[in-house]
Amino acid sequence: MPSPILLICNPIAGGNARPAIQRAEKYLRDRGYQVETALTQARGDAQRFAAQARGKSYHRIIVAGGDGTLNEVVNGLAPCTTPLAFVPLGTTNVLSLEIGLPRTVEQACQVALEGNPRPISLGLAGETRFLLMAGVGFDAQVVAGVNARLKKLLGKGAYVVGALAQALRHRSQAVQARMPKGQILTGYGAIISNARCYGGTFQITPKACLTEESLEVFILRNAGLSALLKLSLRMLLRRPVSPALGEIIRTREVTLSGDSVSVQLDGDFFGFLPLHFTTSFGEITLVFPSQ
Repeated sequence: MPSPILLICNPIAGGNARPAIQRAEKYLRDRGYQVETALTQARGDAQRFAAQARGKSYHRIIVAGGDGTLNEVVNGLAPCTTPLAFVPLGTTNVLSLEIGLPRTVEQACQVALEGNPRPISLGLAGETRFLLMAGVGFDAQVVAGVNARLKKLLGKGAYVVGALAQALRHRSQAVQARMPKGQILTGYGAIISNARCYGGTFQITPKACLTEESLEVFILRNAGLSALLKLSLRMLLRRPVSPALGEIIRTREVTLSGDSVSVQLDGDFFGFLPLHFTTSFGEITLVFPSQ
């Protein structure tokens, strides 16, 4: 009999994920695997389950939930050589879009079993890891202000409502980015990307890559609501960010500072600047769809 599979699940991902979790369990068991299911009940559970799994002989660790659940698992699991797979059940599922996972539970489970495990890079904000990106400034304020009940009701629409509400009272906050060689950039928000996709299929840093040991840092050049609207419009139209709007730099590390500027990691509020961001390769092996 093959080694068991650990299935770490968020039963309230996307509203109600229990039926999808049951389908995932059935698919995996029908293929001869013993499945150990760990259901989260509160924030931090997924990280704790993953930490307890380190050093155990699992064939796969599969996360069934959203990007936030996945972020917790990465922080609990790394470093670990057991392949990590994802069954997207959350509101946005940016990783799913980033690596091209299929949409159905059964197809995602098939990729989890038969896909291609590859070592990836993780971003770090201080000592906390992120898989996809960190947002500094306006988008972190939006994430912090999203109502959980509204998110359950409207899904992605809750972020649109939150963005509109934040825009009405938004005050730009200056951010400084210090690069390894001493170069300093000043702007009014930042995205530190470990992946191309942002908030769905939108892209600000199209050259960011999970399998490369580097980060793409975007600095919003100008203050005010007008700059945010121009950036949003270019993303909606699938156009590259112009130099007039912001600068993109590839680096392995950057220090960001600012006066009480908000930070989000992988779509969840994290805290405030200052923070040192860096990257680490090979702490996690992620299962990609086979080419």
